[in-house]
Amino acid sequence: MNLGKKLVLGLAVLTTGLSLAACGNLNNSNIQKTDSTTGKQNKKSTYQVTGQASGSQYAGTIKNGHYVTSTSRGLTAGQNGNINNVKSFENGLQSISKPVFAPSKYVFQEGQNLSSDTVQKWLDRKSKDNPEGLNPKDNGSKSPTKRNPIYLQAMEEQDYMEKSGNKLKIKGMTIGLAMNSVDYYRKEQYGAQFETKISDADIKAQAKIMAQTVLARLRQRSQLKDIPIAIGIYKQASNDSLTGGNYLMYSVNKGASLSSWKTMDYQNYVLPEKNGESVPNSNDASAFENFKDQIQSFFPNLSGVTAQAQYKGKTMQGMKVNITTQFYSETEINSFTQFVNEQAQKFLPSGVNIDITIQSTEGVQSFLTKNANEKSYYSHIFTSY
Repeated sequence: MNLGKKLVLGLAVLTTGLSLAACGNLNNSNIQKTDSTTGKQNKKSTYQVTGQASGSQYAGTIKNGHYVTSTSRGLTAGQNGNINNVKSFENGLQSISKPVFAPSKYVFQEGQNLSSDTVQKWLDRKSKDNPEGLNPKDNGSKSPTKRNPIYLQAMEEQDYMEKSGNKLKIKGMTIGLAMNSVDYYRKEQYGAQFETKISDADIKAQAKIMAQTVLARLRQRSQLKDIPIAIGIYKQASNDSLTGGNYLMYSVNKGASLSSWKTMDYQNYVLPEKNGESVPNSNDASAFENFKDQIQSFFPNLSGVTAQAQYKGKTMQGMKVNITTQFYSETEINSFTQFVNEQAQKFLPSGVNIDITIQSTEGVQSFLTKNANEKSYYSHIFTSY
């Protein structure tokens, strides 16, 4: 079953509050922890590994029956005004990890090495009180072009583990650095919002400096001294963008000095095309317009039909379509879902992953999905009883 099909199960899991253990079979790994102050062994901590939904997805880590959550997830240097940035930053980082740490060999664990206090210090400006800050000192200027902006907005840590006997041991790590393309600020508290735009050249230059500092700090920790550490550089989209940002480059490092950078040619676009921004392939834009026109003419009670498409160079990698309806009748939803299925197969690109969500103000009504290697869509209609 593909990832899109698992959404149906995922929604049920979320609504009932079940633990991540429901995702697959659990392989127990009992580990005795030793108190560092007394030298005495504490009660056994039980580590478990979730089953994999597919060979391309990582198994996760469970400790004492609970999923191991990140110690610092969600921290930012300021308020993030574009939720799409958060999603694509986290999801894209695992895409960097998979070629380096194969899901068939490694177990995924949310970041456990960088505490929330540490990450917050690193995200803040460098100052007398915070010498660890990665963002530059405040030079006192309020001019958009003269002030020192906040370059680094967020950090993400992902740990990759291997089972060694009855233990899980960290064998790799990926770090994401989310860099601002626009830094929003106020000249006075509660005053008007201003912005400093940051060029790609400045993003890359600052990111490389910060990445080297982060790598050197990580290498000072004994458990991270010799493991491969990948670092990805993410460019955040502006707050008014309808899409998230994209990763610019990444580096895989085995020592304390940064290795060469690999460029990532990914970009996100909105369909229908807006504000004069064109997708790399005009045929894709025309095909989506035809799809949109067909379903709107057949079912006029639609509030909107939009899509986010990701490209690598000029080739589409995937598409997420969102259709907002005003339907209330389940028979209408059923008929509409069937019609969308037919039109999607007729007009939308083949050979790429496509997810289609149909929803109203009351929530998701139906869902369709197709993997790149599939010809037909799997669909599910959410009914009430």
